[in-house]
Amino acid sequence: MTFLPIIERELRVATRKRSTFWLRTLAALVALVLGGAILVLHRIGAFGPSALGHALFSTLTWLALLTALSAGLFFTADCLSAEKREGTLGFLFLTDLRGYDVVGGKLFATSLRVAYALLSVTPILAVTFLLGAVSGSQYWKTALALLNALFCSLAAGLMVSALSRDAQRALGATALLLLLLVLGGPGFDHIYNAVRHGGFKPALGLTSPGYTFILAGAWGRSPYWPALGISHALGWAMLAVACLTVPASWREKGRKATLSRRSYWWRFGGAKRRQALGRKWLDRDPILWLSCRERWQATVIWAMALVMACVLAALGLEKAPIQIWLAWKMTTTLFLMLLYLWVASQAGRFFLEARRSGFLELLLATPLTVSQTVHGHWRALVRMLGPPVAAVLLLELAGALVAFSATTWVGGPPVQWIQVVACGICATTTLSALVSLAALAWVGMWMGMTSKTTGLAALKTILFVKVIPALVIYFVAMYAVLFLVVMPQALKMRATPAPPVTTTITNAAGTTTTVTTAVAFAPRTSLYMSLLRDCLPAVLNVAVGLGFIALARRRLLATFRQRAVPHLALPPRIGRPHS
Repeated sequence: MTFLPIIERELRVATRKRSTFWLRTLAALVALVLGGAILVLHRIGAFGPSALGHALFSTLTWLALLTALSAGLFFTADCLSAEKREGTLGFLFLTDLRGYDVVGGKLFATSLRVAYALLSVTPILAVTFLLGAVSGSQYWKTALALLNALFCSLAAGLMVSALSRDAQRALGATALLLLLLVLGGPGFDHIYNAVRHGGFKPALGLTSPGYTFILAGAWGRSPYWPALGISHALGWAMLAVACLTVPASWREKGRKATLSRRSYWWRFGGAKRRQALGRKWLDRDPILWLSCRERWQATVIWAMALVMACVLAALGLEKAPIQIWLAWKMTTTLFLMLLYLWVASQAGRFFLEARRSGFLELLLATPLTVSQTVHGHWRALVRMLGPPVAAVLLLELAGALVAFSATTWVGGPPVQWIQVVACGICATTTLSALVSLAALAWVGMWMGMTSKTTGLAALKTILFVKVIPALVIYFVAMYAVLFLVVMPQALKMRATPAPPVTTTITNAAGTTTTVTTAVAFAPRTSLYMSLLRDCLPAVLNVAVGLGFIALARRRLLATFRQRAVPHLALPPRIGRPHS
């Protein structure tokens, strides 16, 4: 018998896939474009020569870290659970294969594309040697930390997939596990050391692959190697759990009647709720009734809103310093990212599973039209996820307004102008998030009709709607600020030098900080620059989101029948008659 036959087969299959080639090509192109944009920013004076190498290295490595950590979420979270649902995983264990054969094959097959993408970025990172501010040890330590983060992410996804059967639950559990793995240890260390009023000493933070990545770029002595070894060992432990549980978890096990009733009640509610929902929507909109029966999808978002409300109430009762509001901003940004992921995966899951089971083909034989089917699912998403999403966005808007009002500027711009800028920035940001969620829902439905797995549909949705437009919009906003505000004002101040300006910043806790600058922009110019820097990306994001909504809706309605019945997607090929 061949040693590790599944790994050999999966590697051969993965190397022949077109996505393996295109993903590494796309990663190299993105790195080249970002590197060129940063060089152009340096050329026009955005930052000095000493910061060029560090800016390029930091930008590319942080993007690579996000890619490595998200690999387990999109590639391995549903790889084993999908085969459980299809009933193909049990056939492998009718042979002499063991759990490590199956798990190892999935690990190598899913890691090949992302590993190639990371390797394609490393030559561009080597350019930072010529630019300075990056040492050889930082380069190699960061490369090892990225590979370690990739391994830990894939192992976490495999462990959750080995224990799960539902795609949506596997995706959510993998996201929570990765957040706990990356942020849990460092967060506990920060809280523990803050309570003891001592310096930061990492303990549980050494288990985090994200903290290992941060230590890779630190100058001087750091616990990098212990953190790398501990986090890597934790990844092997998760992989071992997956190998041990796969041979037994693929079987359909009978559950207790009490547990089954509780699980059914958790998903669909009580009998009164199900009857009321059926009487209200079954005759009027059967697709809406079918899509919004599961109430636990909205429960997760309501939990986010409850946590945000409690934290905001605590910050409002106590006059927190500005650093706490910065932490609030980071937390709300993380919640918005989780919300984007949840909406994208939920939007594509219904059509993907219905197409795979043949249910969509049966729907085409009913009096329901394509428009009724598509818009019924959209109305179900709005009815099920709309109220909790609105609560999260309103809490984020309220927190942003309170954070702006927690800081007063003495000797700076007028208070009225600050209030106008704060309201404008917060309103455009909230509108941008709302349009992005709608775009994710429509593109997610479209990707659900064209993808093979839920993770792949969510990945393409997030990539096309958020990641690629965000990179382009960020550099467009940077160039707009430089060319429209910074450079004209710099030329004006060079012609007529201004005296030093002293600005006093007082936060809500009463702490006062005085900043003296030799050359400063005029107060209104600073406000214009802040408004342009923060509002322009939001406005562009709204325009891009509306464009994606129109495109996805048109394509979904035009190709729904062909995608619902794959063997009818193309007409049969007719050969040329022989002469």
